[in-house]
Amino acid sequence: MRAVLALARHEARLLGCLVLWAVRRGRPRGGGQVFGYARGQGPVMAGLACVCLVETLTMSVLLRHWPTVHAVVLFLDAYTVVFVIALYASCVIRPHLLTPDAVRIRHSVHLDLRIPPDAIAAVRHEVRTTHAPAEGELNVPVGSRTSVTIELAAPVTHITLFGGRREVRVVRFQVEEAERMVRSLSTLARSAT
Repeated sequence: MRAVLALARHEARLLGCLVLWAVRRGRPRGGGQVFGYARGQGPVMAGLACVCLVETLTMSVLLRHWPTVHAVVLFLDAYTVVFVIALYASCVIRPHLLTPDAVRIRHSVHLDLRIPPDAIAAVRHEVRTTHAPAEGELNVPVGSRTSVTIELAAPVTHITLFGGRREVRVVRFQVEEAERMVRSLSTLARSAT
């Protein structure tokens, strides 16, 4: 039951991001520096949405003689198109955020990891395209790529989509302006010590 509730909450948040994106209300409140990561995903997500739309039209033609099946498949296919667009919208609406009291590493509505400045031991610009799962590491790639690595002096708790908890000491993530983010994070970490 918890998994169903988590998925329902996830879907509602995705659709909420789609609405915010459509009305251009996506800037975080409370200030801070914003660092995007969605720019590289735009063409891929647009292509995926187009493929889903073609599939919707194809299935509509193939199932035209079975009205009940046609209606169900049409609804599911249309929802898939909306889901793909909402996924992209959530990445635009929820960028990484750097405030005086924390850095928030985000990815869509799946991840919102809050790291206090005093927990940051080292920050570096490091482009990686392979990410083998390892204990104590959290990789947040976009297009199989990360560009910033944060090593932590103290572990932070990452809460998964279904409520699982794991301690992480290294966080790798993608950001469009990696060098600017590394400079800002280094300044924030120095001021916290």
